[in-house]
Amino acid sequence: MSEYAHPEVLVSTQWVEEHLADEGVRVLEVDEDVLLYEQGHVPGAVKLDWHTELQRPDVRDFVDADAFAALMESKGVSNDTTVVLYGDKSNWWAAYAFWFLKYNGHPDARLMDGGRQKWTSEKRELVRDVSKPERGRYHVPYRDASIRAFASDVLRQIVAVKDGVGALVDVRSPQEYSGEKLHMPEYPQEGALRGGHVPGAQSIPWAQAVDEDGTFKDAGALKELYGSRGVTRDKDVVAYCRIAERSSHTWFVLKYLLGYPNVRNYDGSWTEWGNLVGAPIRQGETP
Repeated sequence: MSEYAHPEVLVSTQWVEEHLADEGVRVLEVDEDVLLYEQGHVPGAVKLDWHTELQRPDVRDFVDADAFAALMESKGVSNDTTVVLYGDKSNWWAAYAFWFLKYNGHPDARLMDGGRQKWTSEKRELVRDVSKPERGRYHVPYRDASIRAFASDVLRQIVAVKDGVGALVDVRSPQEYSGEKLHMPEYPQEGALRGGHVPGAQSIPWAQAVDEDGTFKDAGALKELYGSRGVTRDKDVVAYCRIAERSSHTWFVLKYLLGYPNVRNYDGSWTEWGNLVGAPIRQGETP
C-alpha cells in the first residue's frame, strides 16, 4: 500500500480485525445488496443503507448536511471518528459512502481493501447481532463541491477533452458504453431512454482496477491502466457510470491511490445523461 499516493485511506482486513474494539474507530458496512448485513457482518460493524439513508425520497439527490449529521450520529460517528467502510461488489457502495463522507468534510475515512469478499474468503468471523453504538456528536464543517460534477460540468468537460486539458472516464461495461446494453434487468429502476456514452469519454471499466480477490491493483498497474488511455494527473477528470457507485470506486482510485489533484464524480451519471433532453450521446466503441 505504501506505493499509493495516500496509503492511509486504505486498510487491510487484518488491520480491521486488530482494531475492531478501538475507541474512535467505527466500521460501516455499505452493500449493493442491502440484505447481506443481516446474513452476517464484521463484528461491531454498523449497517449503512445507501438507498434509504443516503438518498432523499422526494428529490433525486443525496441528503442535506443536517440529515447527514443526524445519520452519522445515529451510527455512532463523531467528527473525530475513524470511519472504515466496506461492502460487496469490491466496495462499490462503500466507495460511494467514502466519497459522500469526503463531500461532507469528514477528515478520516478509509476503505477496507477487498471489502466483504476478501473478509469472507479469509474465513474471518461474521456475526448476526445488530450493533447499537453509543450516539455520536456530529456537524458538517463544509461541503466539498470540488469533487462533484453536474450535467452542466460534463457539457463543459466535453470541450475540455477536445482541448486536451480534460478527461472523461466511463467506468461501465463495454456493452453499456457502446449502447448495446441499454436496460439492466437487475436494476429496472435505473433505466435510460438512450444508450451510449458521453462524447470523448474513455471506456475504462471499474473492474480493471481490482484483482480477482477484490483488492486494488498496485500503483504501477493503475498508472498504466489510466495513463495509457490519456487519463493523466495533469488533467481535470470526471468519472461516471449509471448511478455513481462504480464511478465512486474509480474516483477513489484516481484521487487517493494515484493522487490525481482534480477528479470529480458525476453522480447523476447515465440515468440522468441518457434521459436529458439535448444531451449529446455517442454510440459505438470509440470515444
